[in-house]
Amino acid sequence: MTSGVPQEHADLVVVGAGIVGLAHAVAAVRRGLSVVVVERDEHATGATVRNFGHGCVTAQQGAALEYALAARGEWLRLAREAGVWLRDAGTVVLARAEDEHAVLAEFAEARHGDVHLLDAAGVARRVPAGPEVTGGAWLPLDVRVDPRQAAHAIAAWLAGQGVRFLWSTAAWSVEPGRVRTSRGEVTADAVVLAVGHDLDRHFPDLAEQAGVVRCGLHMLRVRDPRPGTPIDPAVLTGFSLLRYAGFGDCPSLPAVRARLTATHPDLVAAGLNLMFTQLPGGDLTIGDTHAYGRTLDPYRDEALDEAVLAETARLLGTGPLTVRERWHGVYAASTAQDFLVATPAPGVRAVAVTSGIGMTTALGLAPRILDDLLP
Repeated sequence: MTSGVPQEHADLVVVGAGIVGLAHAVAAVRRGLSVVVVERDEHATGATVRNFGHGCVTAQQGAALEYALAARGEWLRLAREAGVWLRDAGTVVLARAEDEHAVLAEFAEARHGDVHLLDAAGVARRVPAGPEVTGGAWLPLDVRVDPRQAAHAIAAWLAGQGVRFLWSTAAWSVEPGRVRTSRGEVTADAVVLAVGHDLDRHFPDLAEQAGVVRCGLHMLRVRDPRPGTPIDPAVLTGFSLLRYAGFGDCPSLPAVRARLTATHPDLVAAGLNLMFTQLPGGDLTIGDTHAYGRTLDPYRDEALDEAVLAETARLLGTGPLTVRERWHGVYAASTAQDFLVATPAPGVRAVAVTSGIGMTTALGLAPRILDDLLP
């Protein structure tokens, strides 16, 4: 649709073509509904393409685990139908200390078969690791996609199903049954606003009441340090145990936190989730550190990146890593809830994953939203 083209109508208008918005479009298409997606950029460029591509299913709990399990099935289906690059190889959590082994053993007992403990040889059969790694665990339910390809593949598939995309189009206002855009007006039976941290650009009072801020993360792409050795699983570490809610009830977790805080206070303060995934060409995506605020400063602390590089090299047992790219990602965050679902106007849902697990959960969350919005 371009300026001057008559008004369009759809069963559902989605504002935002990141993974949360695309998930709602997928769920609507599965129900045979007509959909228009409004996206301010020419293609997805936000948090959806700046992450690890990790469907971190097992390490969730509560509603997040329920959504993650449902999303896993949808990712597998989209791999078949939309050509999404996917590896169904789980996650390996590397342990380098006794307290980390204890947490993983406690987690395995709580998860009744969804966590398989590994000794050092078991780790080596799945991922390359340095001599500091003494074992770990395999989480077989987790999946990986290529974040640089997944959203574009889903959007192309949706377009082939009849979804109309208004790219490079700003949503000026979201009202009951209507979205006013820079290319005209679109009416709909229902509207989903899925703009992540930019919720405060549309409904600032709602964002403030929900405690939504911006989380800025630093990530890097490094040259494959072990060419010819594919790493199909995602790889987590002891630092990751501090970041995912599923580990939160493990009795040994405070010991891990205390030790890492004593030995790496700067990295714990920066919210390091030391992990990596492998891109299809072999390079590794590594990271990540976090900073929070309503408005984020644009400056990046090189010391943190250097520490992430050094820690990753130690994990892999290699020499210095070669950086190919660095980037700064931003996503919505809130300490009040993992998922923000609000009704700022009749027939409108504002939806955001406010816990950094959008790739993991959005495809499972969206059908629940539509159950309520378009029963």
